[in-house]
Amino acid sequence: MGFWIAVIVGLVIAYLLGAIPTGYLAGKLLRGIDIREHGSRSTGATNVLRTLGKWPALAVLVIDVLKGVAAILVARWFCPWLTAELSPTPPTAADLQVWVPWAVCLAGIAALLGHGRSIWLNFTGGKSAATGLGVLLGMSWPVGLGAAAVFGIVLAIARIVSLSSMLAAATAIILVCGFAHPWPYRLLVIAGGLYVIVRHRANIQRLLAGTEPRLGQSSPDAKAEAQV
Repeated sequence: MGFWIAVIVGLVIAYLLGAIPTGYLAGKLLRGIDIREHGSRSTGATNVLRTLGKWPALAVLVIDVLKGVAAILVARWFCPWLTAELSPTPPTAADLQVWVPWAVCLAGIAALLGHGRSIWLNFTGGKSAATGLGVLLGMSWPVGLGAAAVFGIVLAIARIVSLSSMLAAATAIILVCGFAHPWPYRLLVIAGGLYVIVRHRANIQRLLAGTEPRLGQSSPDAKAEAQV
């Protein structure tokens, strides 16, 4: 019983961490505006860059990454502690080795869903790329750094955030399958990577049409979602 309570509490915390509307709060706190009414009408770091400037965008990006890291730490450390506190007998090391990776997997998915479907924004949000990077770093820093490196290199060359995000997600899937990781971690990265790519389906259409804006350009689609 204690295990299930800990898992449910952990998932709720992970979702609420992911659901923190960082870009929306930046617009309200810095300029008193609803950022969803400006630029690409999104709450992501790219629209924050276009609307508020580079330093607010950097702050939003960092916080969104930290949300993902925090969600994984909750699953990895808080859930086992709560299970031990609620159970008549503490879990064994073998038990933890079996179920903690699954708790991490579920918490990562909850954080991604929270960012993309925030309860504070009527279940709308960004495309979860930055929060997904945080989940990767918290779960497996080599995979996270590899994805971040691809993101940075592609962004420096192409200056297209959506393309950088999708290639970083694909890189994470390749790396997690290439390294020795528990199956729940692999499932998380595969599901999360595909989720990020699917969230960019409008960007894929613009990339194929040659109309996707580069970094620093305004979006041709006022109803486009966040790039990050």
